[in-house]
Amino acid sequence: MQDTIFTSETSSKASDFNSNSRIICRVCEKQFSQYTCPRCNTRYCSLHCYKSHSLRCTESFMRENVMEELQQLQPDEESKSKMLDILKRFHEEEETDSLDEEESVSSLSEETIQKILSGCQISFDDLSVEEKKRFQRAVATGELSKLIKPWDPWWLKPSAKNISLSSDGTQLVQPIMNEGLGASAENDVESDQWHDIPSGPETPLLPVSKLTASAPSPLLTVHLVDIIYSYCFTLRLYNGDPKSDPLESVIVVLSVSSVLGQGGQPETILEALLHCLEQTCSPTYKHMGGLQFGLRLIDDTIHLLHLGNAALVCLLCDMQKLIQAAEKELKSEKLHKSKRAELKSKLRFAERKVYFIMCWVHEQPSEAWSSLAAIVNTEKSSAVEFADSKRSTIRMEEKTERSGKPLIKEVK
Repeated sequence: MQDTIFTSETSSKASDFNSNSRIICRVCEKQFSQYTCPRCNTRYCSLHCYKSHSLRCTESFMRENVMEELQQLQPDEESKSKMLDILKRFHEEEETDSLDEEESVSSLSEETIQKILSGCQISFDDLSVEEKKRFQRAVATGELSKLIKPWDPWWLKPSAKNISLSSDGTQLVQPIMNEGLGASAENDVESDQWHDIPSGPETPLLPVSKLTASAPSPLLTVHLVDIIYSYCFTLRLYNGDPKSDPLESVIVVLSVSSVLGQGGQPETILEALLHCLEQTCSPTYKHMGGLQFGLRLIDDTIHLLHLGNAALVCLLCDMQKLIQAAEKELKSEKLHKSKRAELKSKLRFAERKVYFIMCWVHEQPSEAWSSLAAIVNTEKSSAVEFADSKRSTIRMEEKTERSGKPLIKEVK
């Protein structure tokens, strides 16, 4: 008897009626079915067809098998303890993350906000413990530096080339800007540039002959380079605002300048530059950039010399005013009597020295400064070579000290 082929599922009665009947697979429809899904009663021919016939059936089947297997397992105490530790650590990490998020978005305390709104100045001591921690963290990560606007030195601005003083060295009246509507923005920029230029002397400068009976020392050019370098160093260190703390600013000047701070008498440009570079690369100021920062300051010195008499007089006048502000601040500082007297003497000497050189600069011919700038530029490379060799020697000495062996051993 010929077999009958069914293309659809039949009831159990039909199967019993004809045991020789065979049903085509409902999935691939190519092979005869040999199995039936226990969930949806779909007929299939192979494992591949079973997996593809219904995702819901296969997933639930696997899930039930896994759950049944897990129920048969009996975890020991060690496994339970490990799992509890894992869950505990996970919970603690979540709590720490949530606290960090709350701390990062938290604002200032109500008391601090009220002080700010009332116009009072806020010091570090006024902050709460949490605010101090956030402030110190912002300083350590450099986040606060992003809030500070980069300062452009006044001597690098185009308006610095147009500085002019009267014949007696006093400040001339600044030119009035055009008040045209179309040039208002340009005038504002030019006005800001003139505002950044330090003003010249308010009273006529005395002739050098009235300040000293002897002829000026030929080393004054070397001393001028030393003072210009220390001035540029201090302004860059304080981001152009040394008057925010005049006493500390002048102390920085005295520490960098051998002429003003130590009464030094460098005899050559190279000697003056080497001393300034040594202070710049010292541990106290190494964070500013070390030798590379020092080379930038030498370039600043060269640029200022090229600007000529008027710019140099304004620089020295600005230095004198800074020292005078430091002298006023010193009177209110609580210092030991001997230290106050020592610092007062240094400030007085520095002010007199700066004023004397300012009067001397005013009397010099303008072409003298381009020659001095060329000498400084020439000695710059020599100073770099000397500084590099000195650093190599220091490294070798430190290495020798660590090893405990001398560089040269005497042979007997």
